[in-house]
Amino acid sequence: MSPSNSQLKIAIVGAGLGGLTLARTLQQNDINCSVFELDVSPNSRPQGGSLDMHQESGQYALRSNGLWDKIEPHMRYEGEDLRIADKTGKIWLEEINETDDPSSQRNRPEVDRSVLRQMYIDSIKEGTIHWGTQVKNIVPVEPLTENGRTLYTLVFRDGTEETFDIVVGADGAWSRVRTLLSDAKPVYGGVVMIETRLMNVDEDHPEEAKLVGHGTMSALSDNKGIMAQRNGDGSIRNYITLRIPENGLPEKEFLQESTGRAYLLNQFNDWSQDLRDLIENGQGLTPRFISALPIKHRWTSRPGVTIIGDAAHLMSPFAGEGANLAMIDGVELGLAIVKAIKEGGDLA
Repeated sequence: MSPSNSQLKIAIVGAGLGGLTLARTLQQNDINCSVFELDVSPNSRPQGGSLDMHQESGQYALRSNGLWDKIEPHMRYEGEDLRIADKTGKIWLEEINETDDPSSQRNRPEVDRSVLRQMYIDSIKEGTIHWGTQVKNIVPVEPLTENGRTLYTLVFRDGTEETFDIVVGADGAWSRVRTLLSDAKPVYGGVVMIETRLMNVDEDHPEEAKLVGHGTMSALSDNKGIMAQRNGDGSIRNYITLRIPENGLPEKEFLQESTGRAYLLNQFNDWSQDLRDLIENGQGLTPRFISALPIKHRWTSRPGVTIIGDAAHLMSPFAGEGANLAMIDGVELGLAIVKAIKEGGDLA
């Protein structure tokens, strides 16, 4: 016999989009769960820029979770606009989305990650998410239970412990849960993206706003790039992109914003001043070393433990799939758990 809804204890490690989608799916079906998140609050660190929601994954998850009508007013179909330029600022390709028709082939509207995540947080029962909680270790409980299942004890940084029937790792690139299933670790792909941001661009930076447009502008030359993305809050996020060895970025230059900016401007010294303005006028400099799990990453199934999202299939952001796959992972795993419980199936 499978445990009843009230008896089953499910731990979700990570309150990103995958973990939140899973929690929402379970709670829609009256199955309780606990979400453990290292961040101390929803906005304790930047949540990134805009995401395009794909019909077969992100949009499907939102509809399945009963949240499409809530998020749709925040969707920006014009956010699909795309410009590709070179270092002189010459535009070589421009695609403008002139429709918000859901039946259109270009039905991948943009939404700010922070808005989407907050909506999911608000949709989940109060007290489900344990903020500021670091999982230090996950220990299989021996011996097995009466019905042959293995339980798992989560050991938290503060020394407390709690035991669960199912543990799901939605804890991102450097997942602790993944270590129970696989020895694989993310591999640096040779590209670093330094994120910076321009605020209130229509009023304070009208030239940059015009350059970027309503969607994304990517200027690419000399094995470098300046990629700028309009966000729904009136800001532009810039990703200054370099091919560089893993230890090739001079860390001391980025201890202060002024020296980090000077380093980047020197890297783009022969680029159009309009493009350099995106660097000069940006706020903050956050280097992000782009890594991915091996393409053929697989793991041996282990009863009571699994992983979703980046923990399972971390890929470069150039794939444009990460958030969408995390969300569909959350829905599909949630529905599989629901089915197993309702039909008395095997939860392994």
